[in-house]
Amino acid sequence: MRGARRRPLPRRLPLELVAAAAPWSSWPPCWSLRTPRSPPPLEFAASAAAAPGSPLPPLGLEPLQQPAGSAMAFNDDDKPPTSNTGSTKGLVSIKPVKYFKDDAALTADTVTAEVEINATSSTTVREGLDLVAVLDVSGSMRGDKIASLKKAMTFVIMKLTPVDRLSIVTFSNDAARLTPLRSMTPAAQTELKAVVDGLAAGGWTNIQAGLETGLAVIAGRVNTKARTANIFLMSDGEQKPGDARQVDPGQVAIYTFGFGKDTNHLLMSDIAKRSPGGTFSSVPDGSTVTLPFSQLLAGLLTVVAQDVELTLTPKTDDGDVDTIVVAPGTDYKTTTDAATGVVTIAFGTLFAGEGRRVVITLTLKDVSATNNEEYDAPLAEAQHSYTAQGRPRDPQLPQDIQIRRTPTPSQAPGASSKARQVQAEIARRNHAEAIRQARLLADKGDPESLDEARYKLVDAQNALEDIVLDSLADGQKLVDSLRAELVQLIKLMETKELYEAQGRPYALASETSHGRQRYCARGGDEDSDVRLFATPRMDTYREQAKNFEKDPTAPVPTADEDVKKEVAANPLAAISNDLAYYLRNAIEALRAIERIIAPSA
Repeated sequence: MRGARRRPLPRRLPLELVAAAAPWSSWPPCWSLRTPRSPPPLEFAASAAAAPGSPLPPLGLEPLQQPAGSAMAFNDDDKPPTSNTGSTKGLVSIKPVKYFKDDAALTADTVTAEVEINATSSTTVREGLDLVAVLDVSGSMRGDKIASLKKAMTFVIMKLTPVDRLSIVTFSNDAARLTPLRSMTPAAQTELKAVVDGLAAGGWTNIQAGLETGLAVIAGRVNTKARTANIFLMSDGEQKPGDARQVDPGQVAIYTFGFGKDTNHLLMSDIAKRSPGGTFSSVPDGSTVTLPFSQLLAGLLTVVAQDVELTLTPKTDDGDVDTIVVAPGTDYKTTTDAATGVVTIAFGTLFAGEGRRVVITLTLKDVSATNNEEYDAPLAEAQHSYTAQGRPRDPQLPQDIQIRRTPTPSQAPGASSKARQVQAEIARRNHAEAIRQARLLADKGDPESLDEARYKLVDAQNALEDIVLDSLADGQKLVDSLRAELVQLIKLMETKELYEAQGRPYALASETSHGRQRYCARGGDEDSDVRLFATPRMDTYREQAKNFEKDPTAPVPTADEDVKKEVAANPLAAISNDLAYYLRNAIEALRAIERIIAPSA
């Protein structure tokens, strides 16, 4: 209550001892002289009103060609070589279902369960990458920012292989496609490095035009088999003119990067959230673009499966289950068939080493009138499917969801390690919701709301103390990361100015990371303990990016060289998926035989 006496902050985390982050530098408005354009006139993705700064395109720019009377269309993408094909068996697997409690009552009850799918850690089989880099070259990007962007794009180009394709789009007053989707051969790498080196800043920030042009490059592709379509969208300011929120991303994942305190971070976050699997990353003023770029690039160069779906089918005919509801916090398209109650969750792509956890609540019917003995109740079936290497969707073996129903159920949550893992996942989702609520409070802008936001985060920090996990490294690592995330965000809410410069983008990046269960750079945390959802390849690329920043002339290993090194370190990784797949099929076959002979026995 606003008029109530404020309680003191808990001693566990005294805010007065939390050091405020360094103030952000203030950037003056950037203007440039209008430069007359040389004939013939260039055709751009969008026309803007007269604006300060219309510099000539850099040397080597290929302006967007827009046929008269038609929408933007590109069909000149390079034909890439065949990607590294191989067995698609077991690329994504499902774990045994975990339950929050060990049993359920015969009367009406609810069961909370966690369904988890995981991508293989092997990177020997992956999809080809089609990446369109949509880059802000407006006037505010002059100086260190454009230099950092050029270095980051050079790193990206050096990591790609001929299987991967890259197109570069820039925007300021208008948008221009500088290159078509080029297969990253050594010759193409040299050409694109020259294009990047020639980037020049000037003009306004027409994000809408840039995004529309990038999506047009994706839509016009001729070669699409076994390839993923992705956009890197980087900007450092407020959009002007246009409104990028009006752009429909379709089925293209858009990864956005907000560079500096003057960015419209909420806009960039919204753009990412509207796309399937996209994320928002924050890049503070004075930091490098290479590190956050490297993290998403590591994922995109290890996509092992596309069109990943999880289907939950209730076994209503058995008379136990009534409904299945997916708990909040899973930021992926979820549909429920009104007639059958079947729930389908579309996850899109999975990077090697990634996982997706879904928490569900099943409502159980009252069966006490017809049954007074305990029994194993079949509740639902969880089944996942995916596509890979251009092959048709491959439904995998289903996983049963069932629980023991008894006249004397235990009242407390389960004491098993699996039950505690479900509790930890629920706590993580509550943690993410607390961050969202704190951000909404802080966005009000008044001191009292900012205090309320900090109290909200302190309460979330205290709630983490109630999580009891086994002494497993992964469980403790999760809790430590959640604590570090809250501590850092509380620091960034010390003042309104600090919050608007760093706290808001940090919170938005955290929200998209938790919702998508995918790593996001929160801003200056590349060296911190907040590595939630990071994959092994991301850790490798982080170190490579750091070394590249120190010495850009040093050789950078390509993605193919990364795979060779990983295989040398773990030779069995390439065949482990097939072994696990056929072993599980054999186990399921034995169980089926047991069910057949059990009644006669």
